[in-house]
Amino acid sequence: MSVKIRLKRMGAKKRPFYRIIVADSRAPRDGRFIDTLGYYNPCIEPAEVKLDTERAQHWLDRGAQPTDTATALLKKQGLIGGSPAPAPAEAEAPVAKKKRTKAAAAEPAS
Repeated sequence: MSVKIRLKRMGAKKRPFYRIIVADSRAPRDGRFIDTLGYYNPCIEPAEVKLDTERAQHWLDRGAQPTDTATALLKKQGLIGGSPAPAPAEAEAPVAKKKRTKAAAAEPAS
């Protein structure tokens, strides 16, 4: 059995509200869960995240694997080390450099 920390969608249509839960990876998205860690409300500015850090750390220590979105929320709360995901401009810079290198390599061959 694999345990995941993930989001459970709640709220009205076009007004999402998420609970951060611990669930078996085989359970449906909005189905059975083991524990509730907090909530995430992306509809307000700035987005609101409330998290029981002690319970979240307890589940992380026991080997629960957070999903990509849950990982981002846990990083913002300071529970998972490392730097946050790079900004899109930073991620595109190495790709642009590679393209220039290929273009520069192709010119002398011509």
